[in-house]
Amino acid sequence: MSGLELQIAPAHVTRDVRREFGLRPGSLMMTDQFVFKYEQNGGPVRNHRLVMTAALVAAGLGLVPGMASATERPGTAVGQDLTKSAAGAGAGKGERAAAQTWHSPAERTVRTVRGAAEGKNVAPQVAGVGKGNPDLAVQLDGAGYTALGLHLRTKITSVDVALEVVVDWGDGKTEKQTVKGSAEPDFAHSYAEVGQYQVSVKVTDAVNGVVAENGFAYLTPGSDFTPHAPTRLLDTRDGTGVQAGKIAARGTTRVKIAGNARIPADVHAVVLNVTVTNTTTDGHVTVFPGKGSTRPNTSNLNYAAGQSVPNLVIVPVGTDGYVELFNGGWGAVDLLADVTGYFTRSSSSGYTPMAPTRFVDTRAGVGTTKGGLASRSAFSTRIGGLKGVPADVTAVALNVTVTGPRQAGHLSVYPGGGQPPTTSSLNFAAGETVANAVIVPVGPDGTISVFNGAWAETDVVVDVVGHYAKDGKAAYRPYEPRRWFDTRDPSSWWYGGRLPAQGYVSMWGDPEARGGEAYVLNTTVTSTTEAGFLSVTPSPFPWLHNDQPGAPVPPRPDASTLNWTAGKTVANLVQASGGEHGILNFWNQGWKDVDLIVDTFGAYEAY
Repeated sequence: MSGLELQIAPAHVTRDVRREFGLRPGSLMMTDQFVFKYEQNGGPVRNHRLVMTAALVAAGLGLVPGMASATERPGTAVGQDLTKSAAGAGAGKGERAAAQTWHSPAERTVRTVRGAAEGKNVAPQVAGVGKGNPDLAVQLDGAGYTALGLHLRTKITSVDVALEVVVDWGDGKTEKQTVKGSAEPDFAHSYAEVGQYQVSVKVTDAVNGVVAENGFAYLTPGSDFTPHAPTRLLDTRDGTGVQAGKIAARGTTRVKIAGNARIPADVHAVVLNVTVTNTTTDGHVTVFPGKGSTRPNTSNLNYAAGQSVPNLVIVPVGTDGYVELFNGGWGAVDLLADVTGYFTRSSSSGYTPMAPTRFVDTRAGVGTTKGGLASRSAFSTRIGGLKGVPADVTAVALNVTVTGPRQAGHLSVYPGGGQPPTTSSLNFAAGETVANAVIVPVGPDGTISVFNGAWAETDVVVDVVGHYAKDGKAAYRPYEPRRWFDTRDPSSWWYGGRLPAQGYVSMWGDPEARGGEAYVLNTTVTSTTEAGFLSVTPSPFPWLHNDQPGAPVPPRPDASTLNWTAGKTVANLVQASGGEHGILNFWNQGWKDVDLIVDTFGAYEAY
């Protein structure tokens, strides 16, 4: 087959270069059928020539912003560009704005006169002291581009003399520079813990005996996790949290988070297991913050008529203390929301991702007795202290799968040593294989429990994808939801090129994240023609290996992220690690091509 030449940005330039020049990371599907050839046409940021077969072009390349529901064929791309907002000052090309900015004007400078010789404070009226630099002042501008980091820009006004600039970061650490006259030195710092810190900058003019000081209270953009016993906050069927009654087509309901069920008033984001039930048409549900935000063009879960579908959601809380749930279908539905944890800017538990690791498989007797979990019964399994999970773990991020159920029902996952809650972690129909992300507190004995709420047995599989602990370093930073990838998008190179059977696509971790340990994504598979499953895993190879002729193909993963059957649109939350190289592989483990949609909501960052 003849080759087709396309000019594209080099796939293997560094992420810093990508950001600087506003380049989108190209994604390359790797199978043993394709060979890639690059010709270097100049310097490191000039275009490369990619020579590839028409079959590869059909298979697709590229990343673009996206559309709304995975159930609807996309039209034109939409999205919110925060770089145009007032908060976006200093954001890099192609990136959205920092979550927070701070400004302390020069007028707030506190000026102290000191004796030039002895360095002591003296009265301003002492003749000649402090009069040589009367306009000494410092303006401060801070921006939090990462969960734990602060970029500080100073603007010093001074006569042309040597100045000592000392930054006190408020955590016991300081930084010093020497400048001359008016200057704009920059500083950067990473905090070890989330929280609020008093940042101050002191500028000393020893020649004229003057000190100028300014500062502000800095609140880290990132937040730590606190587990919460599974608790129902919303049930439109019985009026829990809202007046009883279905949510109308294209309608919205609200659920109170801050101050509810002992969740603190300063909650930053919340973990909810959202379930839609009593459905009469196809549709989708979008969960988003209350006051202070607008509904994004992303979806959290998709449903068909007659289905009960859950999905885990991590969503910031609005300034009014609420989150909102939008029914994107054309028929009324009932909605349920169960809390299992929340994030605050007080030091608690940080996150550590891990490669999906199987802790339970009732089919093989892994982690529990071999054989299906009997109806209305539970098992407990140890998590803490095993397979890389620390003994002092406070909660775990799981992917829980039900397979081969004899009847419809639900599973509840809860801390070991407790009683089964009235909440559900996933719902299933007879004969269905279905997976759902779960974040659950770990019991005092290091165990979790799984309860089968059905009236017939079923097999259960539990994979651990990460854990929360006091010494976990990564804090969560949410950002504006956006569609990261969509094989159906007509503006993408992927349009017309579905994710092929038994193939995979490699993508850089979201460039919005810096120091990203894991990415909070919602993966959706649609246009399915037979059963299959999706796996999301970190790439074992750097990108340079991925795009070279004869590049090694990574081992096929065993763990599933979501499962589907013919004709179904299925979504599942993923807390995906980019691994050592910051690259994610999305595997279609089925034997038929599918469409893949990936929405991104935030990242766990270690600095």
